[in-house]
Amino acid sequence: MQKFIEIAGRIGAQRHLVAIRDGFVAIMPLIIIGSLAVLFNNFPPLGDFKLVEVFNGIFGEGNWQKVGGSIWNGTFAAIGLLISFSIAYNLAKSYEVDGLSAGLISAASYIILVPVTPDFGLSFAWLGSQGLFIAIILSLLVTELFRLLVQAKLTIKMPEGVPDGVARSFTALIPGMIILLLVGLFQALMAVFAETSIFEVIFKVIQEPLQGLGNTLPAAMIVAFLNHLLWFFGLHGSNIIGAVIEPLYLPLLEKNLSLFQDGMSAFDVPNIVTKPFFDTFVYMGGSGTTIALFIAILIVVRKAQKHPYREVTKLAAPAGLFNINEPVIFGLPIVLNPAMLIPFILVPVLLTIISYFALAVGLVPKTVAMVPWSTPPILSGYLVTGGSWRGIVLQLFNLAVATIIYIPFVMIGARTFNLKSKETVAVEENTKDV
Repeated sequence: MQKFIEIAGRIGAQRHLVAIRDGFVAIMPLIIIGSLAVLFNNFPPLGDFKLVEVFNGIFGEGNWQKVGGSIWNGTFAAIGLLISFSIAYNLAKSYEVDGLSAGLISAASYIILVPVTPDFGLSFAWLGSQGLFIAIILSLLVTELFRLLVQAKLTIKMPEGVPDGVARSFTALIPGMIILLLVGLFQALMAVFAETSIFEVIFKVIQEPLQGLGNTLPAAMIVAFLNHLLWFFGLHGSNIIGAVIEPLYLPLLEKNLSLFQDGMSAFDVPNIVTKPFFDTFVYMGGSGTTIALFIAILIVVRKAQKHPYREVTKLAAPAGLFNINEPVIFGLPIVLNPAMLIPFILVPVLLTIISYFALAVGLVPKTVAMVPWSTPPILSGYLVTGGSWRGIVLQLFNLAVATIIYIPFVMIGARTFNLKSKETVAVEENTKDV
């Protein structure tokens, strides 16, 4: 187990995985904005009130929806281009070389590789999530080559007194020229000899099979299990595995969103397992579904007002409502607490199974929106399912199941604490008598 912790710690601190994770975190606000724009364009009716009809009456049929469509084009539809910049920027900063130059060169390289449409435009099909794997691979390779060229002094050094921004631009000139020349040569060879783009090759060989695997129940269960096993040992599970799962699950969400934007029902979109699937139906209150743990503590520990479990709950619950649960994970604690190991891991895996089948059989719409991870339950369940009350019902059902599972373990933990407290008091009294 110690070896497992060491390996997981090294993976979590690995430079390239950290850069991928931070790159996705950096563009997350844009992803959320694009997602909410689509949701707004397709907002469900509230009784007799239909937002679509109101805005159509004011701005004309469909005109107001062009705003949301434009926002989508500049955010989710260009996620590949955005991530090619942000990963390169973060990786270069970790090497203490010019992150801005590395990011710009990486984005330019990405554009060179993007197939051109018949009217000489860039294909949105590959600017978006279908190009994510190329964006990740390219940004890492470009940044590594940029770093090597800069460290090899293949740069133009400007004299003292030249503004810093100008000096950095000339430092990146020769490395950038070499990198773009190599990328352009590669693109030309692909076009002449393979008569296809690297995007299509990678998508068919790597990305499409992995996304198909990621959209299965076994893969979702493994993700939930590993995330919480790492958390139990005090390692940030979400950060460690985030660099691996986000390139898989964001394209699946993007596909749902795109079809929902085109008028398909949230019940009929194809992908069940997405990032909002975990955030909304499994990680309620944060990893371990700790909102259910708070409820279980309040049910079990009713009389002892000063009991540490209740005190921690009072302090941690307000943050937990917004899915921030470090206070309870380290304050109860859950980390390295044998009494909490089984429910902390069992609850998310079980909720993953319940939620998967609820969406698969059509009891609940599939996820068609990305909301901020701090969105409280109930509201998040309504929004990610395209404005369906069924998403709220699934969240409430999952919370009830999770609470039932947590209750016996809270009882064991509270009883153990009470016994230890009595033993401590007895020892202190005996010491005084002596």
